[in-house]
Amino acid sequence: MNFQELQDSLPQIGQIEWIGIRPDRYEDLKAVSRVQALTDQSLAGDHYSGKPGSKRQITLIQAEHLRAVASYLKVENIDPNLVRRNLVTKGINLTALKNRQFQVGEALLEGTGDCAPCSRMEQNLGPGGWNAMRGHGGITARIVNGGSIKLGDQIHLVVAVP
Repeated sequence: MNFQELQDSLPQIGQIEWIGIRPDRYEDLKAVSRVQALTDQSLAGDHYSGKPGSKRQITLIQAEHLRAVASYLKVENIDPNLVRRNLVTKGINLTALKNRQFQVGEALLEGTGDCAPCSRMEQNLGPGGWNAMRGHGGITARIVNGGSIKLGDQIHLVVAVP
């Protein structure tokens, strides 16, 4: 296989493990079992709603990376609310979805870039939290076609973005 074929091939199928929305910018996330992704906006009820064209309409992080961050910080686990991402996934490498379109439940998303940690990680996770999250912050995405996303929904690659 050539490099492009390798990039376009992702046989793994992931799953949604946690969903969070934040009604206001500095509030804690509210864990929900289902959410509506709004085309070219954000998640219904999230403070980013109504911002068309943004490359950061939804954020995703891998559960596997939360375990790595917990290990670096020498704690048992990390509450997903503390890392301020909308979706926690498992079973799929999110980096492989950057610049690709992928299905999450009924919604079609497009990976737009890395979701770098913000300074709140030091406050939320304790000393060293920001550095522990570096390289493990997940990805940002835009919502190409909205739809329902619920706990347990599958995540899979759909098509490469030209």
